[in-house]
Amino acid sequence: MPHEDKSMGAVLAAQDPIVQSLVREEVDHGVLIPLKTTLELRDDHVTGRVLITRTPVKSANPTISLLRDMLPEEIVKGVPHLRRCAKPGDLPAHLKTQFMNETPQSRQIHTGKSNWIYIILGPESQLSRDELVQALKTIEGLEEDIFIRSVPVPMVAPTSQIQAAMWSQHFWPTLYRKNNPLGPHPAMVSRSTEEITDDAAIWMTLAHQVAEQTQAAGHGEPMGACIVQREEGHKVTLVALAADARWRCQGKTGCTGNPMAHSVLRAISMVAQKLVRAENKRTDTFQTPILEFEAFQDKPLLDDEQKVFEIDHPSPDGYLCHGLEMYLTHEPCVMCSMAILHSRMGKVVFRHRMPLTGGLCAENRGSDHPSLNGADGGRGLGLFWRRELNWSLVAWEWESNGCLKPLPVNQMIHA
Repeated sequence: MPHEDKSMGAVLAAQDPIVQSLVREEVDHGVLIPLKTTLELRDDHVTGRVLITRTPVKSANPTISLLRDMLPEEIVKGVPHLRRCAKPGDLPAHLKTQFMNETPQSRQIHTGKSNWIYIILGPESQLSRDELVQALKTIEGLEEDIFIRSVPVPMVAPTSQIQAAMWSQHFWPTLYRKNNPLGPHPAMVSRSTEEITDDAAIWMTLAHQVAEQTQAAGHGEPMGACIVQREEGHKVTLVALAADARWRCQGKTGCTGNPMAHSVLRAISMVAQKLVRAENKRTDTFQTPILEFEAFQDKPLLDDEQKVFEIDHPSPDGYLCHGLEMYLTHEPCVMCSMAILHSRMGKVVFRHRMPLTGGLCAENRGSDHPSLNGADGGRGLGLFWRRELNWSLVAWEWESNGCLKPLPVNQMIHA
């Protein structure tokens, strides 16, 4: 099988003619850095305490059956990332030393090939020691003085095999189930990164170009957005291209401009207009706008925007931006981040972080940024992946290898 040419020239040559004609700057691959979620950054080491006991191996099954009969299922299965049963030799060194030195019988249990096993009973805060002791006394073979101890354990699952091994040494034997309870599944992130890595620079370049054009025209800040659709056969179709237009019809004196004309909102609106246009063609209808002033400023203002706007939507039957990809010159503000979620975007890539006003990154906003002189934007929101929201997506920061010059803006601005 011939080797696939993944050079930037070959990747660009494989795009639609309209894309080739729009790309006027030199393009080269960059680096995609997946964003971390708020949970990945803040719940890395949350611990709680569980109660454990020990029994002869032959009494392990009756003990576990007893627990299942007397405790709710959510307690019995409350810490699935921890091994419920652990041999004395598998305990962390500090627990092994602690238990072995408690009594002569304990030393015997930990000597040679032991026929005893340690069992997690459940979270300490949800259990009654007295009730457990009375119940365990009914099981044959247990010590006369029922062994129950409290030990600290990680309350969230590990996100890597390395982390599981570390926790096994410091807390309790821990399992890595190749998932990520704190964010996107590692396999999904890896697969998605591989899907977009070859051509991400093309779409970022288009966003960069319109950002420079809108600044030169005086319409807005040097910020741009590009939306594409990626099909299963890796064919990518350009759907929308939009620049910031916050200063159009506004002026820069004493205001922050028109927030409805941010590049993200204009790009999403252009996708919506294409869907409406397709529906009008099917039904042979035409709706005339009735607003005297269009707050969104979502009609094409630049030649490049117009060229893309004239192309029909490749999948006019879908919901708005469902599964589409958005490439941005700057991290979107909270308003635009929520618009991205509500539009059901599938992937988002941005180039420049906005450490005070961005809505996608989960890191604390601004406090550690060297150029902000101690300014603080509060805790990062990480809106691309939040449990309490009904939509999530995969997001990356894109680093240029030097082909595209930076697009600096005032860090207080909302992109």
